[in-house]
Parts: sequence; C-alpha cells; structure tokens
Amino acid sequence: MDTITNFFNFEIFHFNNHSLSIFEIFSVAVIFIITKLVLWLISKALFNKKKLHKLDEGSAFALFQIIKYLIWIIAITLMLEALGIKVTILLAGSAALLVGVGLGLQQTFNDMLSGIILLFEHSVKVGDILEIDGDRVIIQEIGLRTSKGMNVRQIVVIIPNSLITTNKVINWSHQTQKTLFNIDIGVAYGSDVDLVIQTLEESAVEHLEFSECEFKEVRFVNFGNSSMDFQLFFYSKNIFTIEKVKSDIRKIIYRKFNEHKITIPFPQMDLHIRSKDI
Repeated sequence: MDTITNFFNFEIFHFNNHSLSIFEIFSVAVIFIITKLVLWLISKALFNKKKLHKLDEGSAFALFQIIKYLIWIIAITLMLEALGIKVTILLAGSAALLVGVGLGLQQTFNDMLSGIILLFEHSVKVGDILEIDGDRVIIQEIGLRTSKGMNVRQIVVIIPNSLITTNKVINWSHQTQKTLFNIDIGVAYGSDVDLVIQTLEESAVEHLEFSECEFKEVRFVNFGNSSMDFQLFFYSKNIFTIEKVKSDIRKIIYRKFNEHKITIPFPQMDLHIRSKDI
C-alpha cells in the first residue's frame, strides 16, 4: 500500500512552490475519461430513436451541444483544480489580458453568442434548409462559433453563426409539407393565349405525375416589351433539388412549344438609317 502511495505522490516536475505529481496527472486523465463516457451515454440516450417521442433529431442535436459545452466547462475547471491551479485566482490575474483579447475577438464572441442563441432558440435545427445570400444550404451541424451546411452543388459551406442570427435568412423547412414554386415563360405576340395555357398545363402534368409535385395553375401575368408573360405554378416537396425539377419542366415546355409552333421571342431592335443630303 505504501508503495502505491509513494508512486502516486512521486513528483515529476517541481518549480518554486509548484509541483506536478503522478496523482495529479492520473486525476486529470480520470476526469477526461469520465467526461467522455458521460457524453457518450448522453448521446446514446438522446439519439436513440426508440426513446425519442416529441424530440426530433435537430432538437436532440441542439440539446446535446448545450449539454456538451456545459460538461466540458465543468470538466476543465475540475482538471485545473486537480493540477492545483485556482480558477478564480487565474481569472482575476488575467483580467486585463482577457479584456484585450475580448476587444480583438469581438466578432468571434459575437459568433459564439449567436451559436448559443441558435441552440437555445431552435429557430434553426440540423436538417433545415436555409437560403442565405442567395445560396440554398441544408444544415448538417450547428457549432458554438460556426455552422456547417451543404449547398445544392454538394459543396460544404462554413457559416458564421452571427450571419444566421443577424441577417435575413429564409428557412424553407418552416414551410408546410409542400411549397409553391413558379416558372416564368414568355411567348411571342400573336400567339393563341388559350393554346399557350393549355400547353403549359400539359407540360406540367406530364412531368409532375412522375414526381412528388402538384400542379396548381397557369397565369397570364403581363404584356412585356417583347413577349406575353405567363407563370406556371406548382407545389413541390423537393425544396433542395427544385432547380432540377424546374429544368425538367422547361425541357418539356420547349418540346411542346415546338410541336404547337409557339414561339419564344428574344429582344429585338429595329435600326433605321437615314441619309442626310450634303
């Protein structure tokens, strides 16, 4: 027993009044292992779908992130105490340094505060589809400072959390089961309006019957400078890949317009040249 006690009390490092023993290192290791084990058990409990009733995956992830940060703060405090470092004295002694660092890292702290807001507020969750600065991304992870998402081009986007909380952001996942979209079409003046509407309806139905979409209507919306303008409206659940759906419908429209001799105009300019007698 004395041998074990002497082993743990053996000093590896000594400087002035401070020393580092095997027992202190062992204590830090035990705290670290226990912390990892507790987080693993909490993760298993939260993400076990059989036990999740009203808590969806996004909410479970947000709750786990909050718990993880709190547990790590407690664990790091205990590790410092185990090493003989008084946290309160450390903070008091470095107050001036912390003020200087804080001034230099204002944006970082802003991002971290925004991350805490996102995790508590649940306005954005993992799996939500956001439109930020014209780019549509699906959120894969919400961190303390940044969030990670993937856009429609399968590119991973790192988003500062303050960008989500302070800017105008469209959350497509807060919509109902289906969302209304439209396609703009212009046809040449002189075209049969009823035939154009019928052709657009047929084009939509031809594509939408094979997808998770629902046709709504066609509207004659305006007399443009070079064309008569129509809009084709349809509902879709495929929010993230909606541009491909629109592309497929446009291909059908173009084919049917050619079949019915309906012309899609392009801007034209008449140039008149007058000669001046000299």
